[in-house]
Amino acid sequence: MDLVRAVEQSNLRNNYTEVDIGDYVKVHLKIKEGNRERIQIFEGYVIARKGGGLTETMTVRRVSYGVGVERILPVHSPKIDRIEIVRKGKVRRAKLYYLRDRVGKSAKITEKLIRKS
Repeated sequence: MDLVRAVEQSNLRNNYTEVDIGDYVKVHLKIKEGNRERIQIFEGYVIARKGGGLTETMTVRRVSYGVGVERILPVHSPKIDRIEIVRKGKVRRAKLYYLRDRVGKSAKITEKLIRKS
């Protein structure tokens, strides 16, 4: 068991502990086209985080041209360049799957106001 943990520790790449459920994020993904590499931004709400360690994933959802699009991204993937948090969300549950059935204003997540001390 310690051997598995040691191998996982060497492959842990990104540390995105500040990204929570309900946050609106911009995920900068590395896209390879032929012999060129470019960065594409996928923007949306984090509706789920699952797993731990090397197998940890997060689901990011956006609505594009009236169609809901979700991407399940491994947190420690080398394809993720960086994750920008646009705004923090105020939610009371761990999985936001109910947003799939919502349209319009009811699909919005209220912003968490951060108090500066």
